[in-house]
Amino acid sequence: MPKRLIMTPMVIIGVLFFLFGFVTWLNGSLIPFLKAICDLNEFEALFVTFVFYIAYTVMALPMSYVIEKTGYKNGMILGLAIMAAGSILFIPAAHSASFLLFLAALFILGSGLTILQTASNPYIVCLGPIESAAMRISIMGLLNKGAGVVAPILFTALILSDIGSLDALSAETKEELASKLILPYIVMALILISLMALVKFSKLPELEFEKDEATEKKSIFASPRVVLGAIALFFYVGIEVIAGDTIGLYGGHLGMANVTSLTSYVMSFMVLGYALGVALIPKYLSQEQALLLSALLGILFLFGVVASSQSHGISELLWGWSGIRTLPNTVTFVALLGFANALVWPSIWPLALEGLGKQTAQGSALLIMAIAGGAILPLIFGKISYVSGDMQSTYLMGVICYLFILLYALKWHKIKSWKEF
Repeated sequence: MPKRLIMTPMVIIGVLFFLFGFVTWLNGSLIPFLKAICDLNEFEALFVTFVFYIAYTVMALPMSYVIEKTGYKNGMILGLAIMAAGSILFIPAAHSASFLLFLAALFILGSGLTILQTASNPYIVCLGPIESAAMRISIMGLLNKGAGVVAPILFTALILSDIGSLDALSAETKEELASKLILPYIVMALILISLMALVKFSKLPELEFEKDEATEKKSIFASPRVVLGAIALFFYVGIEVIAGDTIGLYGGHLGMANVTSLTSYVMSFMVLGYALGVALIPKYLSQEQALLLSALLGILFLFGVVASSQSHGISELLWGWSGIRTLPNTVTFVALLGFANALVWPSIWPLALEGLGKQTAQGSALLIMAIAGGAILPLIFGKISYVSGDMQSTYLMGVICYLFILLYALKWHKIKSWKEF
């Protein structure tokens, strides 16, 4: 496809990936915020991530069939419309400060994101050579995680500008804080509606695949590289969300102020990782090598979380010269997980979808369903942390996640038949 035709779709998909990141990584700020105004414990607060990410599991396969009927472009428009409805539901939720309504709104947002992710990720894989797909996805990741840097900072500035700590709030303060959510989500709904028009009248081409009767007659579960890729993604999204969405709770546990902005540190390291992916893949680093390196770094940083203290030496070394707020060493290692995680998603997608043809929508849906890891694993993390009373050591459960990613990088992505497993 000529570059002239590729660039416009890439720009449109880039805008959508920025949106994905903004909506998704607002959860890191919403968790300690809703914990305070709805009087929740750590385990209850992590239901924010559960309902948001479980929507991917519930809706992914139905949405893949919708895409097959409507096409990828119309599927994106439908996804944006569903997200707009979820944003509007935040208005009555904020008025009533009802945690159940907040959860319902988050589930609807997650459902809309499901169809958008199912439709948009194959675009990035298919708009160019498969060998450089991880590089293209890394570009999208820069936008996605760049939004993740902006979202917590903007949330903290707009909602908590005159409140340093979320501890011991009065009933009147809680009501006032909840009402501050209304205007931002009205603006978000209007932006989503505008994006619907952008996609509708754009020159975004419909994806077409050559027919392969032998492949189409098979179940998607007969493709081990897709199924095993989904398992690896399940554990990846779980540890990604644990890093991004629990760092605020962990900071609060250590008595830090302005914890709703801590997710931006995780996202900053992810942006750095994506930038390296753009520069190094595929010229200097293969997709398989990037995946292997990510898993090893993740395990190293997790042991850093558990073994380090609350001193600020590592944080000062990394960015103390810049005037940026420094973090305790143990929190810094949680933030560094963002760097380890950055290239996992871009590497697994092209490895898993290669050669699927007409089954690409179903394969994409299966990979999207794996986002359920972001619902289930943080909830397990929260329960273990709550019961044990030792949040720092609980991060070691992430080692299991990286071991599965390591297996996919070493062997699983090469398996073409279950007989080879």
